[in-house]
Amino acid sequence: MESSSSQRVARIAAHLNPPNFELRREECRAKGGAPGFKVAILGAAGGIGQSLALLMKMNPLVSVLHLYDVVNSPGVTADISHMDTTAVVRGFLGQPQLEAALTGMDLVVIPAGVPRKPGMTRDDLFNINAGIVRTLCEGVAKCCPNVVVNLISNPVNSTVPIAAEVFKKAGTYNPKRLLGVTALDVTRANTFVGEVLGLDPKTVDVPVVGGHAGVTILPLLSQVKPPCSFTPEETEYLTKRIQDGGTEVVQAKAGAGSATLSMAYAAAKFADACLRGLKGDAGVVECAFVASEVTELPFFASKVRLGRAGAEEVYQLGPLNEYERIGLEKAKKELAESIQKGTNFIKK
Repeated sequence: MESSSSQRVARIAAHLNPPNFELRREECRAKGGAPGFKVAILGAAGGIGQSLALLMKMNPLVSVLHLYDVVNSPGVTADISHMDTTAVVRGFLGQPQLEAALTGMDLVVIPAGVPRKPGMTRDDLFNINAGIVRTLCEGVAKCCPNVVVNLISNPVNSTVPIAAEVFKKAGTYNPKRLLGVTALDVTRANTFVGEVLGLDPKTVDVPVVGGHAGVTILPLLSQVKPPCSFTPEETEYLTKRIQDGGTEVVQAKAGAGSATLSMAYAAAKFADACLRGLKGDAGVVECAFVASEVTELPFFASKVRLGRAGAEEVYQLGPLNEYERIGLEKAKKELAESIQKGTNFIKK
């Protein structure tokens, strides 16, 4: 009995502290051979990035997932890598490893940057996040110039023009492959409209156009599916709440952060749509902030058809009611300033 007990203890000890045993990664069985796409998340250790990494690890279209950040990415990588899903996870830490994180990618998702805090406008974020986006996009231009980029870093109305100018300077700009992620505005709109109508939000589709901040966010409630009508009071309430959704979360968190969980969810949905487009699925349509001729502005959020080339088709706005036409003029005025601010950041 005592001998059996001693043997068990010895076996456990040997398992916990194997003598002179080191398993090198290159000696492991080959991994990452599953069909699918290679995706990098830049800013993977942040509030949005960690949840987004979790959700992308669960996506069956992802075969390799690269997690990059300037801090804490090894820990996030170790944690996520224990999930028993197909994607192989690799972590990259700091500027010297940025190129390795980006090489060979099909899709790059960028949530990197500082979050909003109470009393902080999206413009307050500009100086910090603009520099971060510039550095990361310079890496993209060098290492994976043909990749599809999903840009989440705020203020999106300015960071997308910054990314475009970086790519133009590098000679790699393809407007179809640069998409500002406005998907959270759509998920909020679907949710809030569903509440008012008493419908499952998954059955609701609200086009949200313009930009991704305040009055530049314009939900087209006259085009909601399933077709329905709203009173002027409902229209005002819904529009205002959709526009102020980010502020609602910032205030509710009372200094503890901004909309990270819902943003990660929306970003994962949008990234999945991009991957389905890259795979060749037909009829993949989402709203995104892209280079556009829908208005006189160089960038604008509207419905786009996603395909192997990225945003293969940008749809017109369709018929607007008077409330939406007035909202569109307000949105364009503020949007023009934000776009110019981003462009000037690189050109100055």
